[in-house]
Amino acid sequence: MSYDQPYPHAAVQLNHTAVYASDRYLSAEFIAAILGLKVSAPFGPFLPVDLGNGVTLDYLEKRDEPIQSQHYAFLVPDEQFDAVIARLEVVGVTYYADPGHTDSGRVNDLFGGRGAYFDDPDGHNMEVMTRPYARP
Repeated sequence: MSYDQPYPHAAVQLNHTAVYASDRYLSAEFIAAILGLKVSAPFGPFLPVDLGNGVTLDYLEKRDEPIQSQHYAFLVPDEQFDAVIARLEVVGVTYYADPGHTDSGRVNDLFGGRGAYFDDPDGHNMEVMTRPYARP
């Protein structure tokens, strides 16, 4: 197999990713509630949250060692962004305009949209944004 041959980009799609959690139910219910989604039925050791574009976050409990913080970014429609921020405020989760979590209680205006960062129960750095990043 040669790695230098082009592969049709449209043929490659993310289907699912495992998200480590100390309590898969707590973490899955948290992100589903914040984003206005539903948690699906368990699938083996995984608890999936369907993002609506064919991708699932499959929450998997990991209790034998510390959970390494990861970053997950969610593109949300403009009309749903305020509802996401309101849900964070209702549950008392601080959101930030920056990924380093230094500008609390504010949103950013990157790329002509709005965005914010917040931690999930295991310290994963979650991001919501209304415009994808501009790429060169």
